[in-house]
Amino acid sequence: QVQLVESGGGLVQPGGSLRLSCAASGGIFSTVAVGWYRQAPGKQRELVGLITSVGSTNYVESVKGRFTISRDNAKNTVYLQMNNLKPEDTAVYYCNVVPVGHRGWGQGTQVTVSS
Repeated sequence: QVQLVESGGGLVQPGGSLRLSCAASGGIFSTVAVGWYRQAPGKQRELVGLITSVGSTNYVESVKGRFTISRDNAKNTVYLQMNNLKPEDTAVYYCNVVPVGHRGWGQGTQVTVSS
């Protein structure tokens, strides 16, 4: 029932920052956990991090200290703040309810880190 739309991607130089947004509609948002995923060319989609309904977060080791997930339930939005971006962060980024189960995926937003 909850539908999610990603935005905020773009081209950034190594060491730069981006903030991605995940806007929700169509259902109860505040009670669900939301994860950020990414898929690089030729690779499987991977979970980057998540935020629970009560605001606790978890991240994969490769982004710890650089990425921060937050949520604003009043705006039905989850954010992914990405700092000190590296070329290996280049991917299409997606958000989804966690656990994903049988949910589908949106279009995602492209993040390209290159000089």
